Amino acid sequence: MVIVGAGPAGLTLANLLRRSGVNCVVLEKQSRSYVERRQRAGILDYRSARIFEEWGLAEQVLSGAPPDTRIEIRVDGAPRHLDVPSLAGGRHSRLLPQQFVVQRLLEAYVDGGGDMRTDASDVALHGIDGDRPQVTYRDAAGEEQRIECDYVAGCDGHHGVTRRSVPEEALTTYTYDHGIGWITVLADAPAPRYPLFAVSGHGFAAQFPRGPRASRYYLQRPPGDPLTNWPDDRVWEQLRARLGDPDLPAGPVTEKALVDMRSFVVDPMSYGRLYLVGDAAHIITPMGGKGMNLALADAEVLARALVAALKDDDGEELRAYSATCLRRTWDYQEFSRWMQEMLHDAGDDSVTGPFRRKLARARLDRLFTSPTAATAFATMMAGTD
Repeated sequence: MVIVGAGPAGLTLANLLRRSGVNCVVLEKQSRSYVERRQRAGILDYRSARIFEEWGLAEQVLSGAPPDTRIEIRVDGAPRHLDVPSLAGGRHSRLLPQQFVVQRLLEAYVDGGGDMRTDASDVALHGIDGDRPQVTYRDAAGEEQRIECDYVAGCDGHHGVTRRSVPEEALTTYTYDHGIGWITVLADAPAPRYPLFAVSGHGFAAQFPRGPRASRYYLQRPPGDPLTNWPDDRVWEQLRARLGDPDLPAGPVTEKALVDMRSFVVDPMSYGRLYLVGDAAHIITPMGGKGMNLALADAEVLARALVAALKDDDGEELRAYSATCLRRTWDYQEFSRWMQEMLHDAGDDSVTGPFRRKLARARLDRLFTSPTAATAFATMMAGTD
C-alpha cells in the first residue's frame, strides 16, 4: 500500500493500517520538519476523537486536548451561549489544532516503525487501473525509486498529483464559489473562554483559542480584497467593532492569510486501485470546522475497507468506499453552507440585502428559542457518527 501525502488523512490511514498489520509506505514531498510546522486551523469533532479511541491511539493523539464545552454567538455585542455537549447528548469536540494532530500522528507512525519517505519529488502513478499499480518518485538524493503495491491512497490535498492521475472523464466534479472571503489572523493575544462567533452590521468575525495566550481570528472580507488592505491596526479596529469589545487586547500578529470560500467535490472518490482521501476528493469551507474531520472519517472508512480486502479477501467495503464517504461529505457541505449563510447574512446586508438578513436573524434566533433546532445544530457541530 502506498499513501501519497503526510497530512491528517495520510497519517491517520497509515497508523490505522500499521496497527492492523498492513504494510504501507507514506510518500511526502516536503521535509519532516516542514510537515510538523505546517500551520492549519482545526477542531477534532466527536466522531474523529472516537476514531483514535477505537483504534488505540487516544493516549498519543488526544492527550491534553480539552473538551469543547460550549460556544458563544455574539449578536450586535450581546452574548448568547449554546452548551453543545449537553444538547448533543454528551458528545463534544476537542480543541486540538491540526498541526498538533499531524505532529502526534507522525510521531506515532515513525516511532512505531512505519515507513515514511520525505522529500519525495516527481511522484507519479502508473497502472492504477490494473492489478498491480506502481508509484515512482525521486528521493532526497535525486535517485528515481519505484514501488509496486496493491493499492494507492491519494492523501495529497486539493492540488496533489493523485487526483490529476485519474482520467478527467472518469470523475464528475462539483464546484461552488460562495462569494465570501475571510482573512485569518493568528496572534499572541488572550484566548476567549469559549469559541466565539460574532454577527454585526460591520460583518462576520470569530475568535478561537489556540492555547491560553494565543488566538486565531477570522474577519469577513470581500473576495479579491488583498492582504495589503489589512494592516495590523485595521485588523484590531475591525475585530473590536465586530466582536463588540472596544477593550479587546491586541497582541503580536504571527500569521495572516486570505481564504476565499469555495466548495469542491468529486464523484466517485476512487478509480481502479486509487482511492482519494480528504482534500484530494473534497474541499469544504472552514465554517463549522469540518474539513479535517471529513479527512479523518475518509481515512477510517478506507482503513477498514483495506483491512477487509487484504486480510479477509472481502472487497465489498472497498467497492462501497466512495458512496459511504460521499454521504457524510454532502451532509457536512450542506451544514457548512447553512451555518455560513446564517452567520454572514445576519450581519452585514450590503451584499445579500435586508430580506436575507431578516431570514438569517430568524434562523439564528431559532437556535435559542427552539430546543429541536438547537439540538440539530449541536449534533452537527459535535460530529455525526
